[in-house]
Amino acid sequence: MREKRLAVANLHPALKTWEEYVTEAARDGHTRSGMVLGIRMALLGLRQLGLDEPPQDHSLITVVETDRCLPDAVELVTGCRLGNRTLKHRDFGKMAATFVDVRTQRAIRIATKEAADRKARELFPAAEKEDALGRAYRVLTDEELFKSQWVLARFHPEDLPGAQPARAICIACGEGVSFHREVVCSGRVFCRACAGERYFEPC
Repeated sequence: MREKRLAVANLHPALKTWEEYVTEAARDGHTRSGMVLGIRMALLGLRQLGLDEPPQDHSLITVVETDRCLPDAVELVTGCRLGNRTLKHRDFGKMAATFVDVRTQRAIRIATKEAADRKARELFPAAEKEDALGRAYRVLTDEELFKSQWVLARFHPEDLPGAQPARAICIACGEGVSFHREVVCSGRVFCRACAGERYFEPC
């Protein structure tokens, strides 16, 4: 039993330094500037919420507003994942994320400042853009990189980890739809694809 408890505890170790996360994220010995920025943003979010380590009970939810490096950085630092429904994606095209402590209902939204890229080029004018950004994101302060705002984040019950609402069946394609993502039109149930939101076309 003691060995089992230790194994569970090690699933979410205490936070590392951001330099250690950057090293862990490196592929072929290099970490993209977006990962460096995202790691720093995620660590700042946890600090703002007063969390010394990622919670083990799925009580932290993070909403990311882009689908580039940020989700990977958030998953690396916080343990929030699409698979356990603690990582949410809202495609606003912004390098921003909202960190939500479900237990306390406190939520902090952090976004990068537009001036950060300009400062990076000023600091390293001779470097290529990607190199300048990566180097600058390591030395600029949190205040220079980010703006933060306490917010109220609302989630439907079916969007929370552990929710298991009844499945609906689309009358057009016959596929099951989970988490109340169905569309009801004139009393008939459709999946979103058959209701006109399809991102693909059958060949």
